[in-house]
Amino acid sequence: MHIVIYTLVEASTHDDALATGKTVFDQLVGADPHASAVFDYYVTFDEEDTSVAGKARWGELPTAAPVDSDDGQDLLERGWEATNEAFERNLERVKDALNELSDEAIMRDRDLARHAFHQVGAYDGPTIFLYDEYANGIRHRGQLDRVLEASEELWIVPADVHF
Repeated sequence: MHIVIYTLVEASTHDDALATGKTVFDQLVGADPHASAVFDYYVTFDEEDTSVAGKARWGELPTAAPVDSDDGQDLLERGWEATNEAFERNLERVKDALNELSDEAIMRDRDLARHAFHQVGAYDGPTIFLYDEYANGIRHRGQLDRVLEASEELWIVPADVHF
């Protein structure tokens, strides 16, 4: 499956932001030998030679945008809403499992209950859509606010990832 994720990076230029963003995405796909793969591969929106990912799948998105720009705010909102919606959806599944299933049924992962528990607690992966420049998933609003307040030259870089 494909989703669009975003990284928030400190940079002084568009090119620096894109390069730093690609470094983050490299870590998330395990291209960095010190990182384990969270996703299979990524395509940034500056790439023209793919017919199944990036622009070909999602249309035009900025390759990188200052967070305080209109484009940056749009990307940030998309990333945060997606993270929040995934959390709420999985949290509801957890609540339903606790109310409706026996301990044994949960242990056997009936109705993918354990999977929902795992997703609620995830630090990265397909339910986390925003990452900082160290490839750490941004999991709650306080964490996002700290990242946003930490730099005056913050950029957001989107990528299409496969998992």
